[in-house]
Amino acid sequence: MLIGLMLRLLAGHRAAVWAIVILQVVQTAGNLMLPTLNASIIDDGILAGQPGVILGLGGWMLVLTAVQAAAALGAGYLGAGVAMKIGHRLRRELFAQVQAMSSQEIGTFGTPSLVTRATNDVQQIQTFAVLVFTMLAAAPVMGIGGIILAVQQNAALSAVVIVIVPVLVLIMYLIVRRLIPLYRQGQALIDSITRILREQIIGANVIRGFVRQRHEVARFAEANRRLTRNNLESALVVAGMLPMIMIVVNLSSVAVVWFGGHLISSGSMQVGALTAFIAYILQILLAIMMAMYVFSTAPRAAVCAERIQDVLDVAPALAVGAEPGPRPSAVVRQPAARPDVAQPPHPEGGGVQFSHVWFAYPGAESPVLADISFSARPGTVTAIIGATGSGKSTLLNLLPRFLTATSGEVRFGGTDVRGLLPDRLRQRISVVPQHSYLFSGTVASNLRMAAPDATDDQLWQALQLAQAEDFVRGFPEGLQAAVAQGGAGLSGGQRQRLCIARAMLRSADLYLFDDSFSALDYATEAAVRHALAPRLEAATVLMVAERIPTIMGADRILVLEDGRLVAQGTHAELLASSPTYREIAEFQLALNEQP
Repeated sequence: MLIGLMLRLLAGHRAAVWAIVILQVVQTAGNLMLPTLNASIIDDGILAGQPGVILGLGGWMLVLTAVQAAAALGAGYLGAGVAMKIGHRLRRELFAQVQAMSSQEIGTFGTPSLVTRATNDVQQIQTFAVLVFTMLAAAPVMGIGGIILAVQQNAALSAVVIVIVPVLVLIMYLIVRRLIPLYRQGQALIDSITRILREQIIGANVIRGFVRQRHEVARFAEANRRLTRNNLESALVVAGMLPMIMIVVNLSSVAVVWFGGHLISSGSMQVGALTAFIAYILQILLAIMMAMYVFSTAPRAAVCAERIQDVLDVAPALAVGAEPGPRPSAVVRQPAARPDVAQPPHPEGGGVQFSHVWFAYPGAESPVLADISFSARPGTVTAIIGATGSGKSTLLNLLPRFLTATSGEVRFGGTDVRGLLPDRLRQRISVVPQHSYLFSGTVASNLRMAAPDATDDQLWQALQLAQAEDFVRGFPEGLQAAVAQGGAGLSGGQRQRLCIARAMLRSADLYLFDDSFSALDYATEAAVRHALAPRLEAATVLMVAERIPTIMGADRILVLEDGRLVAQGTHAELLASSPTYREIAEFQLALNEQP
């Protein structure tokens, strides 16, 4: 998988790769020629008493050294550039893939794991690419060239090479075989420690509130201990490689000097030839060591490539559809909507129809939604109420395809949402999410996420509708007031009103309010709903709420219980016909105390 991923990523950099290979061949060829020139200087210059030979060959050695340096610099520069471009492309592809994935697909991997894959795993691939471009291309040329030139110097003495190369290859095989499972386990442990750290940072106040600092410290310490032990074990395996190689190198050097000395004594070999042979033996060993170093990092890169490819191989649910069916298991995949096929940009009306809709998370024992059917016309407000965990937010998330129905049909404007391109579908929908999330930036930049071209006057109008104008004008910087990630520093009600203002900037056919007034007091909520009424008059509105006063004026109220639609109607109709709704109302409105 690592090789396939690398070949795909290098497809657009073939010229640079060939240039790197050529430069490394030039550099390695210079290395291989130097021992021969040095042998000639010893045998034909120093021992023969020929100064001219020494100066001439020495000049050639200087030229070769300069060429080697230039080639090494060029190969290193190009190799680093290509490696960085590989990392850039991988991060871009991962980000685009995550953006296309649905919420349940993201949940399959988990946010910490996706963050690790897009950062640490990509970094490991980059590091491996740099090593490949700087070492692996030169190693075969150096190794094979060294063997040929060593044999040329003395064929009998070359038997040492025949012995040591298989030993070094065996050492490399054993090390790589041990490293692969360690690195695979290590990347999973990084996911784990990232998840714990993220939870402890986000939930810091909860941890402090329940005085659980010691427990969380112990939990983090255990995860840290497992990761440290894994890293230490893999580091020891890699560290053990160098002593084993040096033992083989030293023994081979002793053998070469021992047998070479006997050959010189017998007149079968010259001193210069022996020095050249030793140099070639060292170059062969260096080539093997370079290859072993690259291959020792390959297991981690291979594991990272698997993890990255797992994400890239996901076929996003947003690109597939399902035929309606009575059960979650009755799913038939449809081909993805092709971008080149004309899509109706604005189907007539913005009505919503749910027809026998089921939704279940992969591997779940029971569905979240079961056989939901209802319709909502433009110009009406449809409210959704039910106990916690009854599937209210899930139902809303099916419309913009943050989630995709397991079976059944969700239609918007008369068209199945799976037949619309996601971007075109979402351009006609405005959402106020359950969790009032704001991005780091300013008040203006957060509002303009819904309408990038909105003027300041339009921003103030939206803030006025959401009853947020007063507190924003109270900021010294006004619309340019800084907003921290997640809206830290703002109250829950302020964040919620800014999210409502953001949604009001978009002129949409369908507005989705997911428990969007829960942080507001009754007076502010009433003022917001009164201000929004004219703006929402012609649109289809779906609203999840927990408070009865919020939904009493809705044209239709849907009552969910354990993922099923158990009742629907107006407030008055449901009080008379739905025990579930009446029970909720009695708690909130104290109907049992009314005369």
